[in-house]
Amino acid sequence: MELVVGASEATMKSVMGKLGGLLAQEYTLIRGVNGDLQYINDELATMQSFLRDLTAVGAGRAQSHGHRTKDWMKQIRDITYDIEDCIDDSAHRLHGLRSDMCCYYFANSVYEVLTWWPRRDVATKISVLKMRAQQIGERRERYGVNNPEAAGGSEGSHAGNGTTAGFDAADNQEASLELVAMKDPVGVEDHMKELEEWLTNDKNSSGVLYVVGFGGVGKTTIATALYRKFGDQFDHRAMVNVSQSSDINAVLTNIKNQVMPQSSGQTQQGAGGVLGRLKRGTSALAAKCCSAGASEETRGETKLDRLKKELTGHFDNSSYLVLVDDVWSAATWDQIRKSLPTSKKHTRIIVTTRFQAVATRHRGEEGDHTRKVSPLGIVESERLFKQAFSESKGSEVEKVPMEVWNMCGGLPLAIVIMAGHVACNPNKSADEWLKVCKSLFPESGKDHGKGGRDLTQEEVGRIVSHCYNDMPADIKTCSLYLSIFPKGQKISRKRLTRRWIAEAFVAEKQGLSVEDVAETYFNHLIRRKIIRPVEHSSNGKVKKCIVHDMVLEHIVAKASEENFITVIGGNWLMQLPSSKVRRLSLQESDSKRANDTEKMNLSHVRSLTMFGSLNQLPSHSFKFGIVQVLDLEGCMGFKAHHAEEICKMLLLKYLSLRRSDTKQLPKAIGKLENLETLDIRETSIVELPKTVCQLERLVNILGGDKRTRRALKLPQELNKKKKMKALRILSGIEIVGGLADLHHLTELRKLAIYKLSTMSDDPSFKDLSSSIEYLGGYSLNTLIIDDESSKFINSLDDLSSPPKFLVALELSGKMVQLPSWITQLSALTKLTLSVTALRTDNLLLLSNLDALFSLTFSFRAEKQDSETLTILVENKLSSDGEITVPDAGFKSLKLLRFFAPLLPVLSFSENSMPELERLELRFSMLEGLYGVEYLAGLKVVHLTLEDKEGEHMTKEVQREVERAVKRTDGKAPKIILDQ
Repeated sequence: MELVVGASEATMKSVMGKLGGLLAQEYTLIRGVNGDLQYINDELATMQSFLRDLTAVGAGRAQSHGHRTKDWMKQIRDITYDIEDCIDDSAHRLHGLRSDMCCYYFANSVYEVLTWWPRRDVATKISVLKMRAQQIGERRERYGVNNPEAAGGSEGSHAGNGTTAGFDAADNQEASLELVAMKDPVGVEDHMKELEEWLTNDKNSSGVLYVVGFGGVGKTTIATALYRKFGDQFDHRAMVNVSQSSDINAVLTNIKNQVMPQSSGQTQQGAGGVLGRLKRGTSALAAKCCSAGASEETRGETKLDRLKKELTGHFDNSSYLVLVDDVWSAATWDQIRKSLPTSKKHTRIIVTTRFQAVATRHRGEEGDHTRKVSPLGIVESERLFKQAFSESKGSEVEKVPMEVWNMCGGLPLAIVIMAGHVACNPNKSADEWLKVCKSLFPESGKDHGKGGRDLTQEEVGRIVSHCYNDMPADIKTCSLYLSIFPKGQKISRKRLTRRWIAEAFVAEKQGLSVEDVAETYFNHLIRRKIIRPVEHSSNGKVKKCIVHDMVLEHIVAKASEENFITVIGGNWLMQLPSSKVRRLSLQESDSKRANDTEKMNLSHVRSLTMFGSLNQLPSHSFKFGIVQVLDLEGCMGFKAHHAEEICKMLLLKYLSLRRSDTKQLPKAIGKLENLETLDIRETSIVELPKTVCQLERLVNILGGDKRTRRALKLPQELNKKKKMKALRILSGIEIVGGLADLHHLTELRKLAIYKLSTMSDDPSFKDLSSSIEYLGGYSLNTLIIDDESSKFINSLDDLSSPPKFLVALELSGKMVQLPSWITQLSALTKLTLSVTALRTDNLLLLSNLDALFSLTFSFRAEKQDSETLTILVENKLSSDGEITVPDAGFKSLKLLRFFAPLLPVLSFSENSMPELERLELRFSMLEGLYGVEYLAGLKVVHLTLEDKEGEHMTKEVQREVERAVKRTDGKAPKIILDQ
């Protein structure tokens, strides 16, 4: 039995902060409760100290207290939750009545009359809570739950004080900027060689590959490596995670969404990057299929039949590759296989499973192949451990005894997580690590690394649990939050960290802002190998991560044990909670499991996350006054009453409607005075109501559509009343008229302008220029301006003081000459410019930016006008007919991109861009590409052809590029060609 305390302590810290606030404000609005509040506050402080001591001794010593300690901790957790609910509910019920009255004496009199009953009710609840706190303290003594003894540097020492004490310098440093998230798998060379032959064999037009093995042995790693390496050879590809779910509709819908993206421009991605690269007309076909399906449904056709018909119509004349990961049931796989259509062209399906019965379900069928994955050998285990140890910024690996990786039984998951654990504990000696090994596997004679039997699932869980328990308390709490997301889903770093902040899991520490602390926590989870990066942004930072299914199973179990999060639907078959639900994750599920929510007590839900349709929202109401996080990203079925209910959530801090089908925000949004993050990107919302300016605590406004550059119009009151001074991110906006004066937003870190409607003779033109210059001296580090007229961006050279702290800059428009101050941006890591600025002299200028990580030249307009063509021709002529990359500079550049219908001759000088790893070209016509063989570090050349003239043209371009990148050493970068 293990003890979970991280989330309990985090909640207690939040409650004590609120209690302290009430006491500091002399909470006499509810007479006679000050003494009770003080008693509760003191009692919780003592309980919190007990929890810290308990954590410090580690799970092993706490074990001696058994069920009594665990039950007492549950009582602490429950009363902490109930106190927080009482505080928040009372604040909601007594909110705002006094502020509207001008005469203090009269106001107090009227206030006491109007709030007599709520005040009496709250006073009664506080009195009851005080009594419960007394009883919990007395019960501990009565039943002998003693104080834990000192730990002395044992397991769990990091978590002792719930701070960042367990971190080292590596967590506080900026994470290394990277492009390639996936490393080459270790110890699977033989598997890969055989399976590559099967995948590329043309003798069978179709076939299924079964990759079978124990959980954590590396099945998904092998399957994903195949998927990534050969996915581009198929017309369509998709990856789905099945696990314990038997919802065939959800599986097929997932596949459909990847190969038939919505016409709105949404893209669904799988593990290999952008999926379902479609030919022209796909959107129309998808719409036609959906329309046909809807009409068929009226005649009694089931959703499953409709999905089969849509996929059959789409795959009929196309090759496809589908990866079906982690299948638990042979019957479920049977349904999935029957639902996937045959095709006239090459098709392959890869299935990973822990169960041999799944692989033998269709034994003997032509084209099928089964591969059993075994644990790694001793040498391979050591190599994987050292690779993972290095990735986690560990040092002196030679001091780590071999028993540490040998005890992992050759299972890559256990080896990698143990490597992260060791790297984060640099002060432990070899003897201490040997003691850890012995404590995990005290059975005599067991040595998995020297030919012993394979680890059982319970033993793997033992290793995962040990590494989890070693983390600092705050990090444990943040890791539990991962259970909100469906199994196998890519989790956005920014989405995750912003939600941590909204839940008050992180706070300012050691001179770091709350955002920086959240980034530090995220980096720590990566070092610990709890999460794994799978996608990086063009600036080199981690964009998305995933959680290994066995790690997620452990986290979900912990979250359920502490009533931290309740998950309904998705891949988990969980019992309904017997207590109050605090955080609810509604994942796509069948109607049977969706009905489970109707039976639960949802009046205490503080966080609600939904995936799929709003139709699965329970019919009975939440207590809207205490909801603090509402995440409806990607949800469909948004109705007017949903917006009305959202505006009743007065304590709401985080609201995400991103990619939902909501069309506008009501005026009542101004009531959400605690709101910190408003995310309405990729929706139909094009304008904010003026009441949004009442939200003085708003930190992040995320709007517009990055792909289409549809912008969000802000209310004029933002400037007139100098409101919303707490804003740090203002993204996807339109600047018009009086909205250009942003001087008062001194906390602003990111300004992204998607549409600029201001003239050079307009006062607002100078206001915006002055604002950028002024804010550049404060915290502004990201600036994005899309200026169709180009007058504003061409005037930026006039700035007397450049925004010198910029790390990311994007200027779109007909810009030819760069601002002279651009070479002063010593911290700049990401730069995006219009293709009209693609000149040899500009490249020479930019080569002096030593920190520059990525450089992009792009053209965003739908049609290339005559003025742009003229500029491109003049640029080429001024550079002797070709654009030349200089032979020095660009010391840190790893990503270079050119996106334009017409690309001139590009020539790389010898010794140019020594660190470049990836070259991306998107074009209709490329006049020439020379000198690529000089790019010694180049790993990938990614080509995207627009307006292609048949398959012959595509292959010819590929052959030309292959000749261009061929190096004298016989090595060449991988070429990816979008079909």
